[in-house]
Amino acid sequence: MYLMQIQRDFIERVINTIETGSPEGDYGAISIYADGPHDIRQITYGRAQTTEYGNLRRLVQMYAAAGGLYSAQLAGFAPYVGSKALTDDMAFRGLLRDAGRKDPVMRAVQDRFFAETYFDPAMRWADDNGFIKALSALVIYDSFIHSGGILWLLRHRFTESPPASGGREEVWINEYVRARHDWLSNHARPVVRKSKYRAEGLMAQIEAGNWDLSKEPIRMNGTDVFSD
Repeated sequence: MYLMQIQRDFIERVINTIETGSPEGDYGAISIYADGPHDIRQITYGRAQTTEYGNLRRLVQMYAAAGGLYSAQLAGFAPYVGSKALTDDMAFRGLLRDAGRKDPVMRAVQDRFFAETYFDPAMRWADDNGFIKALSALVIYDSFIHSGGILWLLRHRFTESPPASGGREEVWINEYVRARHDWLSNHARPVVRKSKYRAEGLMAQIEAGNWDLSKEPIRMNGTDVFSD
C-alpha cells in the first residue's frame, strides 16, 4: 500500500471528521457511550477517539512518559484506566481535555499513538491482502479505528476474495462496506446503529469512483472534507 503524503493526510482528515466532526481533529474531545464490555459506559477520547476499555491506557501511559504539562498528574491515573471505572471521574476527564487542547506534547503523542495503534496495523493488513488503492486504505483504516480490525463476521457475508487471493479489489471493498453498513444499521446497540453514516459516506465515494481520493470534497456526516 503506497500512499502519497497528500492521500495519507486526506485520509486522516476524513477519519478526524468521522470521529470528532473536525477535519483537523479535536485532540481534547471526550464522549461517553454505553458501548464498553457488557454495554457499560466508557470514555472515548482524542483526535480519532480511543476507548477507556480499549487502548486509552496505552495513550495515557505514552503521554505520562512524554513529559507534557499534565503528564505527572495523568501518570497517577494510568494504572487504573480500563480496570477501574473512570467514566465519571471529572478530574481525570478534565486532565484529558486540558492536555488535548492546551499541550502540544499531547497532540504529538496522539499522532504517534493513532499511527502505531491503528493506521500502521491497518496498512500492514492491506499489504498482506493485496490492496493498493487509496480509497481501500480509507475503508480499511476506518474499520480498524471503529471496530479494531476487519471483522470476520462481515467477511463471511460476501464471497469475493481479497486481491492477494485472486479477488478484485474494487468489488471486495464495495461488498465489505455494504456488509458493514447492513451490520451497523441493524446492530443491537443504538449508539452503534447511529454510526452507519460512516459506511454511507464511504459508499458514496465508491459510487463516485474516487479510488485515488482525488475528487474533493469528501462529504462525511454532513461535513465537506478537503485535503489540507
